[in-house]
Amino acid sequence: MKRREFIQKTGIAAASAVATAAISAPAVLAKKTYRWKMVTTWPPNLPVLQTGAVRFAKRVKEATDGRIQIQVFAGGELVPPLGVFDAVSSGTVEVGSGASYYWAGKVPAAQWFSAVPFGFNPQGINAWLYSGGGLKLWEQVYAPFNLIPRPQGNTGVQMGGWFRKKMDTIEDFKGLKMRIPGLGGKVIAKAGGTVVLLPGGEIFTSLERGVIDATEWVGPMHDLRMGFYKAAKYYYYPGWHEPGTCLEVIFNKKVYDSLPKDLKIILDAVAMETNLWSLSEFEAGNGAALQELITRHKVKLIRFPEPLLEELRKMAQETLEEEANKDVMSRKVHEAFKAFKKQVGLWGSISENAYYNVIADKYALE
Repeated sequence: MKRREFIQKTGIAAASAVATAAISAPAVLAKKTYRWKMVTTWPPNLPVLQTGAVRFAKRVKEATDGRIQIQVFAGGELVPPLGVFDAVSSGTVEVGSGASYYWAGKVPAAQWFSAVPFGFNPQGINAWLYSGGGLKLWEQVYAPFNLIPRPQGNTGVQMGGWFRKKMDTIEDFKGLKMRIPGLGGKVIAKAGGTVVLLPGGEIFTSLERGVIDATEWVGPMHDLRMGFYKAAKYYYYPGWHEPGTCLEVIFNKKVYDSLPKDLKIILDAVAMETNLWSLSEFEAGNGAALQELITRHKVKLIRFPEPLLEELRKMAQETLEEEANKDVMSRKVHEAFKAFKKQVGLWGSISENAYYNVIADKYALE
């Protein structure tokens, strides 16, 4: 009887301990779930740009085991496409996706982190941001606006744009109405053109109706989808104005800073992964789309004349210095950009540049 009594008492004690643990476990193991909204500057379902933002949200949910859940809204669905910066800055939403040169009117220094005419290609801008101090500068630029930026994509070297007339000399830019953002747009303005800043969803109609005379967007994959070949005859290259455009994801700083360390690391890692993924998508998709534009739609590619490119290069240098003089932070960023460009320039001249000059044309025809 004593043995039986002992077992009974022991069993009751064990059961009580399990019950107590079961009751208290949720309080110990439960982790907070964050439900956020992300707004973008991109049209609905636009490949790589909008679909990349959706992919980012999905990957974050998977990587955090559902602890961060992000609902994504395309441009105009929750806020206007160019209202992303203010919406995230004010805390109306937690996350945004776009390109930093869209905010030049609010933050002049932001332009250097997206695209600089005759500046870095994707490899160069990633090296500057991740390994050359560029991202730290970017954080400083956005800090007064309650924002945390991260690279979230790259378009690769873009095309020069679609024009309704031939562009033979720098004089042809005088009076030209062109949709082109950022520092490249300021170069066009210096050349005598009129810059029109339009979100992606409004470009085709404006070009078709003659509201604008020319537009740049990204490259063949998107240009084919947007149907620009129906509205403009001349397709120019290279994209001197955007040789490797970096896209951004921006977080409300207060929200980001409140996260546990592991979730911050996951957000940063998924942004970096999306950066690589988007560039790969553009490189693969542009090649296929270019073939279709040429073979099916009979689009003729035209290289900007070399003298014209040299004129644009000189104007770009002047423009960059003028923009850098607008405020202390722009000058700081510009000087850092120039220093890193000089640092990697020698290596680039004997690596990538030498490679393309020697065998790229042959490689493309094989």
